[in-house]
Amino acid sequence: MDFNYIFYAFALTALAGLSTGIGGAIVFFTRTTNTKLLSIAFGFSAGVMIYVSFVEIFPQALACINTEIPGWLCELTAVGAFFGGILITALIDRFLPSFENPHEVHKVEDLKDKEAAKKVRKLFRLGVFTALIIALHNFPEGLSTFLISLQDIKVGIAVAIAIAIHNIPEGISISVPIYYATGSRKKAFFYSALSGLSEPIGAFVGYLLLTTFFSQAVFGSVLAAVAGIMVFISLDQLLPAAREYGEHHLAVYGLVGGMAVMAFSLVII
Repeated sequence: MDFNYIFYAFALTALAGLSTGIGGAIVFFTRTTNTKLLSIAFGFSAGVMIYVSFVEIFPQALACINTEIPGWLCELTAVGAFFGGILITALIDRFLPSFENPHEVHKVEDLKDKEAAKKVRKLFRLGVFTALIIALHNFPEGLSTFLISLQDIKVGIAVAIAIAIHNIPEGISISVPIYYATGSRKKAFFYSALSGLSEPIGAFVGYLLLTTFFSQAVFGSVLAAVAGIMVFISLDQLLPAAREYGEHHLAVYGLVGGMAVMAFSLVII
């Protein structure tokens, strides 16, 4: 594998993960949340990820697997890997503690009102625990961004942006309770940014997997699983979050817009 491709794939993954720090910083500069913008953004991210998964990544996975496993076994392997990716992500969501849902929709102003009344020690524990859960949730996202970027850097850029948008509200849910518990903006920002490091760790695991067990069939299977992961994230997290802001039509417009932008970029670039 070319070192430059590996470096760019790691860099994109790290940037996507560390966007939780953007959410952590936002709460210090704004008192209200633009729900319309977030609704469109979440829909846009889902559109990008769903379109890329079915139109670009899954066909590439089939092509890779087909070089070593021909015929109907190729399709069966790809389909099994796709739903395997969905299952793994669903199990992570199902069995992680539900003390604080990392994908619950948060508004800056609501969080401040709700969390300010709680005791300091409980607030700090809430923030740290949320950071830990988000870090575990973000691990498969890092794996996805890295492998997609390794396969096609232009598609990787689009996916990294989509995941970065998705990670910003997660940073808010970490930084607010820690800030109110400690009074330190630095600590609040640090913990929110730290939670995003699990994504480059996921990329590193993907790199180890490919360098240790690399073959076209293995790479194709992992790509198919990545497609499943991204579809699940879009349907289970992004679209419900967009609708919870009360802007159903804007979320759909964002979804279609994300698909359209991704489609034209794949044709033009």
